[in-house]
Amino acid sequence: MIGLFDSGLGGLTVLARVRERMPSADIVFFADQANVPYGDRTHAELLELLQANLARLDARGVDAIVMACNTSCAVAERYGWPKTRAPVVDLIESAAIAVDRGGFARVGIVATAATVGAGSYGRTIRARVGGIDVVEVPAPALVPLVEAGATEGQRPRAAVAEVCGHLPLDLDALVFGCTHYPVLESHFRAALGDGIALIDPAFMQAERTAELLGSRAQGSGSTEYTTSGDEVAFLANVARFL
Repeated sequence: MIGLFDSGLGGLTVLARVRERMPSADIVFFADQANVPYGDRTHAELLELLQANLARLDARGVDAIVMACNTSCAVAERYGWPKTRAPVVDLIESAAIAVDRGGFARVGIVATAATVGAGSYGRTIRARVGGIDVVEVPAPALVPLVEAGATEGQRPRAAVAEVCGHLPLDLDALVFGCTHYPVLESHFRAALGDGIALIDPAFMQAERTAELLGSRAQGSGSTEYTTSGDEVAFLANVARFL
């Protein structure tokens, strides 16, 4: 069984990619919506939440914990991962691998304020790709929009355009440093044009998970959705999101 964790609905984008690669895997998806958004929290708070959420999935006996929360990965990269029984697949490392394979020279990162503040994306990518230029830009307004279901129309388009206005014009690629952001991909494409590659680390995250688990990913193909927030609203939003 695979455990996936995010602060909210954005992790469903990772779940979708994992399900594509491993259709018969049994998956439990946990959204810590009682504490969303993570991007406004202190690093101390985020570390405490990360430890509790990893322990929750570990207690379920999962074979791997697949991170779908960039902010938690950023804090863990800076301060260290809590010990777990199950191996943890790091989303930021997956992003760095995707950037490396793409052969890019200058990439932008859009992420939550906490992720950008930790500087983890820049350090991880530069450690893997020598000489690369990395520009990180916070986008705190986007997660609340996705959580509220406001993904179409002028409001999210304007919010994405505002974020993109802080990015250099000569980027080779832009990495979605938050799993909520791929839901807004059409708005990013409209703001940036066709000359900049858009990288969703979830694809590499799914590939690495499949390689890690191999035959252990064979199951009944079940998916269990759980939340620390309002369960009725959560399940309704999962149905809408998917």
